Amino acid sequence: MKVNINSERNLSMLMDFYELTMSNGYFVNDLKENVVYFDLFYRKNPDGAGFAIAAGLEQLVDYVNSLHFDEKDIEYLRSKKLFSEEFFQYLLDFKFTGDIYAFPEGTPMFPNEAIVTVRAKIIEAQLLEMMLLVTINHQSLIATKANRIVRASQGRTVLEFGARRSHSYDAAIYGARAAYIGGADSTATTVADELFGVPATGTMAHSWVQLFEYEYEAFKTYAKTYPDTCTLLVDTYYVLSSGIPNAIRIAKEVLEPSGTGCQA
Repeated sequence: MKVNINSERNLSMLMDFYELTMSNGYFVNDLKENVVYFDLFYRKNPDGAGFAIAAGLEQLVDYVNSLHFDEKDIEYLRSKKLFSEEFFQYLLDFKFTGDIYAFPEGTPMFPNEAIVTVRAKIIEAQLLEMMLLVTINHQSLIATKANRIVRASQGRTVLEFGARRSHSYDAAIYGARAAYIGGADSTATTVADELFGVPATGTMAHSWVQLFEYEYEAFKTYAKTYPDTCTLLVDTYYVLSSGIPNAIRIAKEVLEPSGTGCQA
């Protein structure tokens, strides 16, 4: 499912201020019709890896398609006393008319090659700069890390549980999406499943185990409730002397008789 979660909020002013001052300079100096090429590239792979993974293109395209300036934006810019009135009218009528060439999401990429190329009139290209960088940089970083973990797992299941450590909710949502592009099997972030179809899965919290008098009772109750998707958290108390032995008991006593499996 393709969803543009920015359609209900205007992120057009999410840009470095110099993008606006330069654009006004292009406009008043009769340079606005100049066609330019802007390339996005990176200089080295993170952590000495052999390649990175491209991600974030869908959100960049959504942003470009939604890019517009309203009267509230113009009122703010007018208060800065830096811009011409003719430039304000240009912004009110703004529509991106250029071309964007980019790697498909999930594509391996290498340093010093153009990941995204914007061909457009100078103002149109300039106004994309910051959003292009923050979108592609963040998601590609997460996708690249996820891909390395997936390859290191050698076929074992990899789940994305990064939301609670993300730097804001947007980073959590798009980070889950990027991790899936990088090869993760699922995410704990429910909204990423609702918006992007990234399969949402879950385990249990330590609070579930602590609610019961005995760890075994907590495991047994959970296994009976979710026999087909049972994952047990074994580190609430003692992993080797308690958590794993109790998980094995549950597998033998509850799940094997019902023909289902258990993960610990």
